[in-house]
Amino acid sequence: MSSATLLAFWAFSLLFVFTPGADWAYAISAGIRGRGVMAVVGGLLAGYVALPLIVAAGFGMLIAGNKAIMLALTVFGALYLIWQGFSLLRNPPVPHASDTVTSGSDRARMFLRGALVSGLNPKAFLFFLAFLPPWTSVTEAWSLSTQIAVLGLLYTASCAVVYSMVGIGAGVALAVRHAAACVVGRFSGVMMLGLAVLLVCKEAALL
Repeated sequence: MSSATLLAFWAFSLLFVFTPGADWAYAISAGIRGRGVMAVVGGLLAGYVALPLIVAAGFGMLIAGNKAIMLALTVFGALYLIWQGFSLLRNPPVPHASDTVTSGSDRARMFLRGALVSGLNPKAFLFFLAFLPPWTSVTEAWSLSTQIAVLGLLYTASCAVVYSMVGIGAGVALAVRHAAACVVGRFSGVMMLGLAVLLVCKEAALL
């Protein structure tokens, strides 16, 4: 894959990583409690490492040369983002630590729960199934499976940095500043709408 493609995908994935979801909520809750942030982030990353490898193992054969499937997935992904974007604009999320992590959870349990949060996260499944294939190409020297795996790992690396910052930052700021969390939620809604437009335009250019 070209460095230009990887850089463009990295910029695209950062917008998605910066959008709050179940993974953000879990990292924020750990940060608010002031402990276990790295265990939580490690669990989240474990789930995100597993997902692209699963997709790469079988999804490449399905999408190879099938533009109809690519178009359907992209449209579905864009519609999902539009729905999520408007939902965030109407009802911005506010972190509640007590809803996510119990006071008696040890680091191993927090790691496991983090892996389940990301591994079973519908947003994550949608990202890897709908948003990675448009960045691949059958003309590349690398196989489709390899391209998907590399893009997934690049996304995971971005998650490692962002989720660590989110968890640590929550302990400093968001525990007592819920108004700031509302602002972040509404801004994320705008970002989701922008991503939906970007996906549709990118797919339209390929038709």
